Amino acid sequence: MVLDEKVITNGEPDNEEEEEEEEEEDLVDPLETMREKCAEIEHCVHTQARLEQCETRVNARSSTTEDCTEELFDFLHARDHCVAHKLFHSVK
Repeated sequence: MVLDEKVITNGEPDNEEEEEEEEEEDLVDPLETMREKCAEIEHCVHTQARLEQCETRVNARSSTTEDCTEELFDFLHARDHCVAHKLFHSVK
């Protein structure tokens, strides 16, 4: 009968757990990287600029009923439209 030796440490993880944690940290969400890339295309840059102009205009006023919902949705739609076409080609 062969007994496996286990070293008891004072709350310190063994090497296998450290390696697994390092591997998990290296994982990158492809959706986030695609969103960053798509936010840089011309149409998305234009809609993001319109959103920022709206936010500046709304924040400059002390009382207004205007919000930037339409501009936000336009930007998110443009970015997600780009992502939809690119993301699924990279998924296995």
